[in-house]
Amino acid sequence: MNVFLIVLLVLAGVALLLAEMFLLPGFGIAGIGGFGCLIAAVVLAWIWLGRVAGYITLGACLVLSCLAIWGFLRSHALDKMALDSKIDGHVEMAHNKLNEQAPKDE
Repeated sequence: MNVFLIVLLVLAGVALLLAEMFLLPGFGIAGIGGFGCLIAAVVLAWIWLGRVAGYITLGACLVLSCLAIWGFLRSHALDKMALDSKIDGHVEMAHNKLNEQAPKDE
């Protein structure tokens, strides 16, 4: 049961961090919850299973987080979420209009 809870906390932490980075704007509840889950998993592994398991859990958290971010960036999910429209309009600069309207001294 202890190992299952630790694995569940690691997976929930990684999922919450991915949601915070790519779906939800800013650093909010999901990011804090994700870091909290990862820290809780490492601390519980350290307390319940020992020092070696704590180090293994810490390494697993780091590796899984990096792999999840890398995998999400490599997938085409971001292409579907990103705004992909072209703007054909242009803006006329104000100083050009002022130069055209000013009387020319000859």
